[in-house]
Amino acid sequence: MKRKDLKKHINYLCGELLAECMAASAFNGKDNKQDVENVMLSIVKMQNDMICRLSHVEPGSTKLFFKKMKENMQKRTEEIIEQIQNL
Repeated sequence: MKRKDLKKHINYLCGELLAECMAASAFNGKDNKQDVENVMLSIVKMQNDMICRLSHVEPGSTKLFFKKMKENMQKRTEEIIEQIQNL
């Protein structure tokens, strides 16, 4: 997969997470604006971090770099999904 496609995938994933966060906050009926903002901020931070890391790949062991990046993104995505479920 090309970097351009990976960036599009990251942007799509983060957009979906933001939409899910907004939907969860709209339908839960609780007044937890600060919690919702914190989750949304963590999504945007993840997106910026992943795009930045993808733009500056360290030369040498690119396979290892992308493997670590994939693992990190999966872990952070699972954490954010858990936060959204707890809203």
